[in-house]
Amino acid sequence: MADFILGIESSCDDTSAAVLRDGVLLSNVIASQQVHKDFGGVVPELASRAHEQNIVPVVSEALRKAGVQPEELTAIAFTRGPGLLGSLLVGTSFAKALSLSLDIPMVMVNHLQGHILANFVRQPDKPVDEPEFPYLCLLVSGGNSQIVKVNSPLDYEILGQTIDDAVGEAFDKCSKMLGLGYPGGPVIDRLAKLGNPDRFHFAKPNIPGLDYSFSGIKTSLLYFVRDEMAKDPSFLEKNKEDLCASFQKTLIDILMGKLIRAAKETRIRQITIGGGVSANSGLRERLVAEGRKRGWKTFLPEFKFTTDNAAMIAVAGWFRYRAGERTPLDVAPVSRLADY
Repeated sequence: MADFILGIESSCDDTSAAVLRDGVLLSNVIASQQVHKDFGGVVPELASRAHEQNIVPVVSEALRKAGVQPEELTAIAFTRGPGLLGSLLVGTSFAKALSLSLDIPMVMVNHLQGHILANFVRQPDKPVDEPEFPYLCLLVSGGNSQIVKVNSPLDYEILGQTIDDAVGEAFDKCSKMLGLGYPGGPVIDRLAKLGNPDRFHFAKPNIPGLDYSFSGIKTSLLYFVRDEMAKDPSFLEKNKEDLCASFQKTLIDILMGKLIRAAKETRIRQITIGGGVSANSGLRERLVAEGRKRGWKTFLPEFKFTTDNAAMIAVAGWFRYRAGERTPLDVAPVSRLADY
């Protein structure tokens, strides 16, 4: 008999549900929350309330699109963490209730593992191109910046990570400094395409090993813009495209410098990216270019699988379900997970 896995994702401000049949994606439904734009960032209390409103219709729509009845489900994969505790609690509680009512097992998933395994989302009538193990994943999002060695779907090794801010946070803070709104990544990426990436230069951190730091570059941008606007109040408006292009290039240089080093040290040539920042066009183009230059085989997740989505959670859960993992009903969501 076929295995039908329901995936549930509720770690931040997107409520998502997906259905897999033997590892093949049948549906992936996402309800996004627009209210946070007015506040310049996600408001946890508003996010959890929206999840409460969205979770039932989203799951119902995912099942309808998949053509699957609840009684046909084999297991439920859900995000345990990391994320906003109130948001995670909604998804976890719903998974528990559905598990009890259908008498089927649950499988908890680390949200970051979902991003790392996004390239394993198989879709009907689409060719499959999956990385071979072991591979390196550059995991970049609003809360995480890591280089992860992936030995198997269940075995991960963090080679390097940020010691302060994540790169996604740097994009958002830059956008706020420049008055461009939230979320910052997409708007900076759009404006960067219109600017000169070599016009301005910002300080790059000198961090040993494979770890990252992004706090200094934000400060560098802040002081630079402040000093230039003291000379010319219209500096920002005149140069915002070049500022975005130069800032984005600096961030990509930092990310790729450590990734290149990790690939050399591990001698791994299978390279992937994951997380919300993996949708950045400049980073994607740079990864492909470096791959051609260095003999890597590179893998880019589809744009719809770069943001928070249940398809990646369902895939990660499917791997764990097949390995025999089951999650007890007394499990609690956690805002931070110590490891993978």
